[in-house]
Amino acid sequence: MEYTVTVATGTTEYSGTNNYVYVTLVGEKGESEKTLLDNPGLDLCRGAVDDYTVRSSAPLGRVLLVRLEKQRYWVEDNWFCRYVLVTPKEGGSTQTFPCYCWLVGDMKVEVREGTAKKLSDDVLPKELAHRKAELKQRQETYRWIAWAPGIPKCIDAKTEAELPQDDRFANEKRSDFEGSLHYALLELSLKKLAIRFGKSWNDLDDFKRIFWKLRSPIAEYAMEHWKEDWFFGYQFMNGSNPRMIQKVTKLPTNFPVSGDMVQAFLSPNTTLDKELKAGNVYLVDHGIVDGIPANVIRNMQQYIAAPMCLLYEHPESGLIPIAIQLEQNPGKDTPIFLPNDPPLAWLLAKMWVRHAEFQVFQLLSHLLRTHLVVEVICVSTLRHLPAVHPIYKLLTPHLKYTLEINCRGRTQLISPEGIFKRVVSTGGTGLLVLAQREYKILTYRSLQPTYDFLDRGVTKLKKYFYRDYSLMLWDAIHKYVSSMVSLYYSSDSEVQQDSELQAWIKDIVDEGFVDVPEFGLPNELKGKEEFVTLLSVVIFISTAQHAATNNGQFDWCAWVPNTPCTMRQPPPNDKDAVTMGLIMDTLPDISQSCVQMAITWHLGRAQPDAIPMGQYAEQFFTEPEALQAIESFRQDLKDIDEQIVKQNEGLELQYLYLCPSRIENSITI
Repeated sequence: MEYTVTVATGTTEYSGTNNYVYVTLVGEKGESEKTLLDNPGLDLCRGAVDDYTVRSSAPLGRVLLVRLEKQRYWVEDNWFCRYVLVTPKEGGSTQTFPCYCWLVGDMKVEVREGTAKKLSDDVLPKELAHRKAELKQRQETYRWIAWAPGIPKCIDAKTEAELPQDDRFANEKRSDFEGSLHYALLELSLKKLAIRFGKSWNDLDDFKRIFWKLRSPIAEYAMEHWKEDWFFGYQFMNGSNPRMIQKVTKLPTNFPVSGDMVQAFLSPNTTLDKELKAGNVYLVDHGIVDGIPANVIRNMQQYIAAPMCLLYEHPESGLIPIAIQLEQNPGKDTPIFLPNDPPLAWLLAKMWVRHAEFQVFQLLSHLLRTHLVVEVICVSTLRHLPAVHPIYKLLTPHLKYTLEINCRGRTQLISPEGIFKRVVSTGGTGLLVLAQREYKILTYRSLQPTYDFLDRGVTKLKKYFYRDYSLMLWDAIHKYVSSMVSLYYSSDSEVQQDSELQAWIKDIVDEGFVDVPEFGLPNELKGKEEFVTLLSVVIFISTAQHAATNNGQFDWCAWVPNTPCTMRQPPPNDKDAVTMGLIMDTLPDISQSCVQMAITWHLGRAQPDAIPMGQYAEQFFTEPEALQAIESFRQDLKDIDEQIVKQNEGLELQYLYLCPSRIENSITI
């Protein structure tokens, strides 16, 4: 019996190999000969799709597994296999075996046929044994560790170098990531050098002296309009931290704003009480940063405030700030700043609010609520779902590279010697305290966009593009996940009886989120609907939510006075004492400003190797029904993309971060 075996090598750099590779077909009735993949000329090269003949002394029946073995020839040369096709030469259908993994060193992998199967779908001893052995090996490889107390657990790897090869960046991505960082830091050095030989840093216009080369249309727009109240308000809805604003029907007791104070900023013939009752008053409260230990940078104390900002949806001016208190406890040393205060005092108060926004969006909205939440799902998926499981196939494209970028974040950004320690006011011990506070109150409900907008009372806030586009994407994701889950689970009881799935959710809750007391996710799955919602949340966070908080950070932070990373003087307690000298002494210095620009450009720029949302470069599913569901999802995303672009036509300030074509399929940066 002869089979044509087609072997596809990866397309990224160094995917090919000159080592020995052998293939064996494992069927219901026996095994084929172990066959060396060695055609005349070059084979197993990068991007190659090679055909080989494999013989068997007797018919194998249905082929269950393809066994691939690599052995070193002179020097070690890793190999990436995309897939293997098996076709009986005497006629019969072709079977597809998705692989998508690295063979490193002298090693053996056994690849299942592409049809997605739950544990209950496997009956043959060979299939069950393979499934069990794969998970045993994975659980030895992927282990939990607590990076710090009071935050979700993560992968047990001190640096990205300790990760398995399958979880590492492709060579091109690694080169680009490190090259762009070097480029940004080189430009930073040139800017500091240029300024050192120029005049001193003493006026807001001086920030223009570092605002060259690395720039974007929105960053330039921010430079022109950042002092304007409507622009300040707009950023709470559509900037890089669009999840903090909430409607209030009465004011907090620690924010004693009277109607008389703000009457001049309301529309005619109304009062603050009327507008509160009408639902037109909103609050952004940064109480979570109150009392956070402030960083010390180059022996200089930095400062943190915990401001409260009252906003009003004016019928003509849009969402505008009408009162700001820079600390949580009111008093004579904590004045309430108003738009008709001395202009520099009002401007500095708004800067303090934006400074708090920088801390919250970088550490909480971005790093913790997307990167680290998804890492928990990623680790549990690798530990409990074998590659043949439909949910592994569904999730794994949305988890790609997340482990490496998170390891890099822990070592390069938030470590004791990282970039946050060098330039950010919450760097050092402050960021951990802030993270622990967030996780004490983090809820699974708040990660679901429909509940998030409802609970914050922002369903009717006008020009809230982040909300509108998030809900469009949520509906598309939920529809897609629902169709995929229904292909493999016909009832609630099938979800309940999938022991691999139950081990997966138990590991997520009892291990990954064990130190998140209010999370509220049950540690068992009881039905299809809650299961579909959970999977939709995972995909939404790893695509849309991450894009909303990551992709605009350079736009909103490049003009440093708009979103300063640190403050070098304490918050003002005397409105009349605010001078331009005080503002410049408070804002980041030249070096800190240059690093802020460089890092937000590096992290927020479009990735050259990005795989757009819904474009699955690796085809894990082979069933026609699953492929049709994916195609339907892609069409829905294409329609959303066109709708968003059309809605933004003619807008001076466009909101395009949630265009599916601009959203990555996973958290890779």
